[in-house]
Amino acid sequence: MKRRLVFGSVIVLLALNLAIGAGIFFLSPHAEDAADSERANLDLLVNVMQKIRTEYADSTNLTYHELVYSAIKGMVAQLDPHSEFLTPRDYQRFESDTEGRFGGLGLVVSMKEGYVTVVAPMDDSPGFRAGILTGDRIVKVNGRNIGRLPLGDVVDQLRGVPGTDVAVTIQRPETGTEKTIVLKRAIIHMEMVKDIAGGSDFPLGPDKIGYIRINEFGDKTGRELQEALDKLKAQGMKALILDLRWNPGGLLDEAVSVCQKFLPRGQLIVTTEGRDPSQDSIRRAAGDGDELHGEPIVVLVNLGSASASEIVTGCLHDLHRAVIVGQRTFGKGLVQSLFPLRDGSALKLTTAKYYTPSHRVIEERGIEPDIVVPVTDQQEGALLLQREPGGLQALSPSERARVAKINDIQLQRARDLLKAILIYRSLQKN
Repeated sequence: MKRRLVFGSVIVLLALNLAIGAGIFFLSPHAEDAADSERANLDLLVNVMQKIRTEYADSTNLTYHELVYSAIKGMVAQLDPHSEFLTPRDYQRFESDTEGRFGGLGLVVSMKEGYVTVVAPMDDSPGFRAGILTGDRIVKVNGRNIGRLPLGDVVDQLRGVPGTDVAVTIQRPETGTEKTIVLKRAIIHMEMVKDIAGGSDFPLGPDKIGYIRINEFGDKTGRELQEALDKLKAQGMKALILDLRWNPGGLLDEAVSVCQKFLPRGQLIVTTEGRDPSQDSIRRAAGDGDELHGEPIVVLVNLGSASASEIVTGCLHDLHRAVIVGQRTFGKGLVQSLFPLRDGSALKLTTAKYYTPSHRVIEERGIEPDIVVPVTDQQEGALLLQREPGGLQALSPSERARVAKINDIQLQRARDLLKAILIYRSLQKN
């Protein structure tokens, strides 16, 4: 997600503040006041707020501040699932999220087909350990239906003081079953880049095929990826598996940073196009060139790969720099720009769309892999447990043995493909 900071206030807020500060006033009608006239509609909004304050039965505790916030939330919620009005508290939380630390359940969620849908459970989080999967729908929080609530309000209910409990009712679309899980909120610490064992050693096996998993595109992803590449190259890596499964995305700059490590300087990575020409941008590789000097790469993706993950996947795929293996990605290709407001709140607004180097749109379509390797819900749940530090140890001995036997067939397919490519290249040289 693009972080574009534009300081100042929105015209509508300024107009409302002036109206409220001076007492409620009524704009004189003019001939140009048509149905879509700014002045006439501001007049309507101010009159509605005044009516609520004076006539609503329980309005004694209502403030104009609350009414304005509610009006803005409702207005933004009508735009698309990704635009959002952030209260000062929400904005502070958002800033913590991009720095890789925050409290909650460790579930990245988005609106999809009218439901609050899990994009990806974060490693070593309460949601992860409870077995919640990508694609699960959250239908109730603490026994209350959340179907009509804006996404931001649902997130507020899921988050809370670390150590406190929250009951989440999950619906699994493939089976139609519902299950209520009581989860304990925790401080979530995100390491952006991990090795095959969930650590930071990045060992290289005898096949010389490296493995790097990127969990999220936060403000240190590019730096951590560089450290991982340096360790693998020092051991003589000849091919790389870049695992973006269950990666919900993050910052555009970090996605560009990841791409340019495998591309020549000046290569087109991604473009954005919006209604306002100021939102149009062309991002090109500005690094030192391909770190791997053309060595083969496989990118692993699934439904939990979204946003910035799809930018990286689409870029490396379009430029024939990597083979994509796994399942179709989530399909979130909208740019949200962040507009901080003067009272400490902020507007996260969809301002453009992402396009891959071949000008493919990502939104709602996702990226289809070159080699599709489907997995069942049971396999996915087992893989998530295997990825979590201590995940298998938390199971009973019989269940641990069952889960440990389930192979990561997507990873195995990626490794077999790279072995074949390396063998073929070796034969070509001889």
